[in-house]
Amino acid sequence: GFEDRNLFCKWGVEAGSMWDLVEGEASGQTHCDYPPEGEPACVWSHPVDLHYAARSLVGWPKMWFQVWCMDVHGGRDLAGYGFCHVPTSAGMHEVDVVTWCPEGTAAEKLTAFFVGGRPRLKFEEVIHAPGDRFRLQTKAGGVIKLQLGVCVKDFDKYNVSH
Repeated sequence: GFEDRNLFCKWGVEAGSMWDLVEGEASGQTHCDYPPEGEPACVWSHPVDLHYAARSLVGWPKMWFQVWCMDVHGGRDLAGYGFCHVPTSAGMHEVDVVTWCPEGTAAEKLTAFFVGGRPRLKFEEVIHAPGDRFRLQTKAGGVIKLQLGVCVKDFDKYNVSH
């Protein structure tokens, strides 16, 4: 789990240029959960309801996440970044999203220890875009457990196996 408590999550969905968002919000934020002492995890129960129309399967949607912790003064600090691909088959799916945090330089670690404020990404696209993420020095965050319901329409009609 996450080493911090009092967590909230910013989320978004990225899809390719051949995908049009017909209905719903492509990004949002959960409430901050303050679990009682002894509870193992935060529970957000945040619904995400999206409807896409696709002209191609290229650019299948993926979800990105930023988990933040809030202190007693309302200050926010990063608890983890993560992403997952939306499952390609219809039905209910349980997806574990493993999160990570940038470690930063030795100076950033020292500053974070004495002043607070963990290192953050300069470009948030790195969370879900292929390429530069492999260069980052990171440490494990926690795991976000998702329950996703996926509906597909007319895939059989167009001979798309899913």
